[in-house]
Amino acid sequence: MTAPGGDTQHGIRRRNLARVLRTVAAQGPVSRPAVAARIGLTRAGVAPLVDELLRAGLLVETGRAATGGRGRPGTELAVSDRGPAGIGAEIGVDHLAVCAVDLRGRVRARVAADAANRHRAPGPVLRQLSGLLAEVTAEIAAEGLRPAGLTVAVPGLVARDATTVVHAPNLGWRAADLAPGLAGVTAPEGGSSAVPLTVENEANLGALAELRLGGGAGRPAPPPDFVHVSAEAGIGAAVVVDGQLLRGARGFAGELGHVPVYPDGPPCDCGGRGCLEQYAGEPAVLRAGGLTPERAAAAHPGPGARIALLARRATDGDAAVVRALHEAGTALGIALAGAVNLLDPQAVVLGGALAGLAPWVLPSLERELTLRTAVTAETGRVGGPAVTVSRLGADGPLLGAAHAALQGVLDDPLHCCVPAHSPRN
Repeated sequence: MTAPGGDTQHGIRRRNLARVLRTVAAQGPVSRPAVAARIGLTRAGVAPLVDELLRAGLLVETGRAATGGRGRPGTELAVSDRGPAGIGAEIGVDHLAVCAVDLRGRVRARVAADAANRHRAPGPVLRQLSGLLAEVTAEIAAEGLRPAGLTVAVPGLVARDATTVVHAPNLGWRAADLAPGLAGVTAPEGGSSAVPLTVENEANLGALAELRLGGGAGRPAPPPDFVHVSAEAGIGAAVVVDGQLLRGARGFAGELGHVPVYPDGPPCDCGGRGCLEQYAGEPAVLRAGGLTPERAAAAHPGPGARIALLARRATDGDAAVVRALHEAGTALGIALAGAVNLLDPQAVVLGGALAGLAPWVLPSLERELTLRTAVTAETGRVGGPAVTVSRLGADGPLLGAAHAALQGVLDDPLHCCVPAHSPRN
């Protein structure tokens, strides 16, 4: 039987189950009548959906809900702290990390390891990553959780709807399919089916984390239109329009680090010249600040260590480092001005390593955006958009990966473990 608009009853039921689960996950503990009111269904219509989700172990009943009226109070609903978990993994230039989040959004397990991954072959990297994944999955299994999906964040271009890293200049990878190297994780021994695997650009996942987790702690939720900029060895960006990632025809949108800032500048690993990364990437800033990137990496290994070094030196008044960060902000502002004029976002969000350097980078960045933002006939020069700093910092891509891995559960609660690649968000 087909409902109006070509939807089947099964399809409508599936969407309504997802709406109930999302509502409880976002707002729970919450009563059944409140769920019905918030998604626009009757109490009678919500009751069987809630019962299905309770039987599946995705929802649990908590204490009594206050009704404010006559009659016996009902129980409140919350998402279970057992059952499906999203597994996020991050492959960085100098580290690997894995974490698991439950349906309540809580991090239930996390491990990380220093790893010199630049120009290291994918095979050894994936073997080391698989060991970390095994640690996390064993830890959450002891707490009654099972992986519902795995999303891997990488600093490079990823083929759309695939698991292949097309090009990651700072890793030295080209056409690297990660699925075979993670097969033992995505189809664990004794498991009945493969865990859905998604590989995604780290900047995109940082932006998704900002959408889902950027508010709270006294901070407003991010606007629906923003550009999210993150940095480690390289610089990436993600464009969010109306709450959705703008991916581009091949999924390569957001390569801000390879926008030419000074066309006659030094050559870049991408094949161009004068790219933003040559002025605002971590190695470039270290060199401009009088530090040798290789020596700094050896003396300060691990994720964020060189950024912390730069921040300490700037705080201590190291003139060369302060000047280098000022120049990096100028280059960022020049590169971002083109995106701002083209897309007219409500905000620019600095995430990743840039969040830790914001006090020294922001002034020159904001100055360039103000100078270079287009003039409108109605209001004259309007200046640049608001520039904010993500509270997630360098954790954004990893948290974004873990939450993205739960997307299949939230989209289709009772059929979330079909062995297939999970859809892009």
